[in-house]
Amino acid sequence: MPTPKILIVDDHAPNRLALRRLLAKAGAELVEADSGNAALAACLDQHFALILLDVNMPEMDGFEVAQLLSEDDTSSRTPIIFISAAYDDLHRLKGYGSGAVDYIAKPVNEVILRSKVGVFLELYRRKAELQAALDQLYLHSQSLEHEIELRRASEQEVWHRASHDALTDLPNRMLFMDRLDNAIERARRHDRPFALAYIDIDGFKPVNDTYGHQVGDELLKAIAGRLRSSVRHEDTVSRLGGDEFAVILEGVIDTASAAMRLCESIGRELRRPYPLQTPDGPGIIEIGASIGVAIFPDHADDCDPLILAADQAMYRAKRAGKNRCEMAVGSISQ
Repeated sequence: MPTPKILIVDDHAPNRLALRRLLAKAGAELVEADSGNAALAACLDQHFALILLDVNMPEMDGFEVAQLLSEDDTSSRTPIIFISAAYDDLHRLKGYGSGAVDYIAKPVNEVILRSKVGVFLELYRRKAELQAALDQLYLHSQSLEHEIELRRASEQEVWHRASHDALTDLPNRMLFMDRLDNAIERARRHDRPFALAYIDIDGFKPVNDTYGHQVGDELLKAIAGRLRSSVRHEDTVSRLGGDEFAVILEGVIDTASAAMRLCESIGRELRRPYPLQTPDGPGIIEIGASIGVAIFPDHADDCDPLILAADQAMYRAKRAGKNRCEMAVGSISQ
């Protein structure tokens, strides 16, 4: 802790010298000012534990100095003890009104001076110790908050890795099942249908066999990007494994024909050629998609039956020649 400073303000050098001698063992650094202006200047550059301020000074008296110090944010909390030969009630009231915290009468009594100065120096030290403790506590709190934030980010990263496909960053089968359960709950609560599309990529294996797994992986990532861009943000696009994907379409699907139009649009987007880098240089790769569509609750009113309905519709699309959409079999409101 730095040594506290006391500012002695008096226009008479002998008075300043007397105070300096009386406070030589107070445990504080003593700074002198011979006028009100000099005192104000000193307070701009330094922080004081206490100011001993003579009342009667030319040009600017102690009352004016105290008033100006009380109006400044940096010095307004610095205690001021007035030193004055005029010690009547009127002067004391005026001094307290100007910002003084105490009065010492001239001639200065050594015991009174040291006692009062000691009280304010001890108060200053206690405040400094408290502030240091608060600063340390704040730093510790900041450190804890940072550690908590790191742990939270780590947990979120672990959860993301556990719930998303490592290659495409799409929700994996686990997260897909959770999202499907939630979609069913929302549909039941709001009496609103939604569609589930199962997608199997046609012609993916030949790409892998011809160009290798690295090109196959780049193709899967490109397919995932097109699927994301083909649906709304609140819809779920998932990679179930290999070249199989699923899409949960909520909110805008109120009829089977609307679901088919959207899924056929997705199929057209997936069929567009993919410009990819191959071992032989830049190449254009073309694939297709067999898509099976099921509507909740028309085809099924629970998770597993709905998945089965969409999966069976996807296989019918493959048997019908691939690269097409098929609606699940059942009674569907048009």
